[in-house]
Amino acid sequence: MTIVVKIGGAAGNAAGPVLADLAGRGDYVLVHGGSEEIDRLGAALGRPAEYYTSPSGVVSRRCDPAQLETVVLALAGKVQTELVAGLGARGARAVGLSGVDGRLLLARRKTGARAVRDGKVVHLTDDLSGAIERVDTELLRALLALGCAPVVGPPAITADGQVVNVDADAAAAAVAGALRAEALVLLTNVPGLLRDPSAPESLVRAVPRSELDAALALAGGRMKKKVAAARAALDAGVGRVVIASSGVDRPVAGALAGHGTVFG
Repeated sequence: MTIVVKIGGAAGNAAGPVLADLAGRGDYVLVHGGSEEIDRLGAALGRPAEYYTSPSGVVSRRCDPAQLETVVLALAGKVQTELVAGLGARGARAVGLSGVDGRLLLARRKTGARAVRDGKVVHLTDDLSGAIERVDTELLRALLALGCAPVVGPPAITADGQVVNVDADAAAAAVAGALRAEALVLLTNVPGLLRDPSAPESLVRAVPRSELDAALALAGGRMKKKVAAARAALDAGVGRVVIASSGVDRPVAGALAGHGTVFG
């Protein structure tokens, strides 16, 4: 069986422990984000990041053409290369793929994105974001059969060749679902889903399927996307999903052992 591990890109995430834990395995696809690096590069290029909140409370990156260029430079360039190099330094064979490579992540461009501004709902007509519709599992399985770990990240590509940004948690859920993965591990900068975001001891340790709606209502900010990704993965046939911290010793093994919030 295959596992899919997603490492977050926000401040406070730790790649080193994740790569060290994965390097000895041969059964995984690593999916990555990179929001901190996108923000850092955007600021350096004079393109400060802009986030918006949808009417349902989901926080997303606004991705106009200039921001999309920054996403590509940061993710498919720096972040992915560093992860592949880090696995290589630990003796693993890894291959970096953006969703554009080989049309790995085929998406449709979202239209009619809405944001709440000053109490009003506005439409973002220049947003170049997408929703994944298909994952090329043949490509991923071929790499795994060769003993190569696929390292996958945004952006994605549409059927007519347009590059679009996609949420990395949603991408991880799509990959896990397409592969019918045994588990999806979402590693982030907090211990898991918290009842009180300022109190790590308020960790929700288990979320059965019957309580997914309640968990989604509890989650705030970017955690809402992770819970939504957990739901999507379970709906697609993934055995279980764990949201856990990346900054601990052996974070993947710990998450698979139930350290974090277990969905399913």
